[in-house]
Amino acid sequence: MAGEGFALHHKLADDTLLLASSELSELRLMNDAHYPWLLLVPRRAGVREIYELSPADQQGLLHESSAIGEALMMAFSGQKLNVAALGNMVPQLHLHHVVRFEGDAAWPGPVWGVVPAEPYSESALASMKERLVPVVSAYQSALLD
Repeated sequence: MAGEGFALHHKLADDTLLLASSELSELRLMNDAHYPWLLLVPRRAGVREIYELSPADQQGLLHESSAIGEALMMAFSGQKLNVAALGNMVPQLHLHHVVRFEGDAAWPGPVWGVVPAEPYSESALASMKERLVPVVSAYQSALLD
């Protein structure tokens, strides 16, 4: 089983909320109300880099990432979508998808380390989850393609 032995890194578990999952990955919301910010985490034990995934998983991850990115931009009408796999602080492979707007807390620079994360309030989280319904649907539809 491909997901066997997978355990989410404790930092990702602490900083994100699970929205949906598939055999290949988990779709998670970063708990930072400054930005619409999703993570795609492959459910593969010990994987730190994209090239360490099987060719089929690489292709699947790109397909899921593209579907999420397009749906995020449609849902939030941002100026730019930042997609990154850094791993300097959290070595487990994960892809950030951050919708950016002119005038956001870090514009035009990277989002990391500019302002402290602002956790969602209960009402803001409910609102964000509602706005993310089409994004989650796009992610789930990508699994069927």
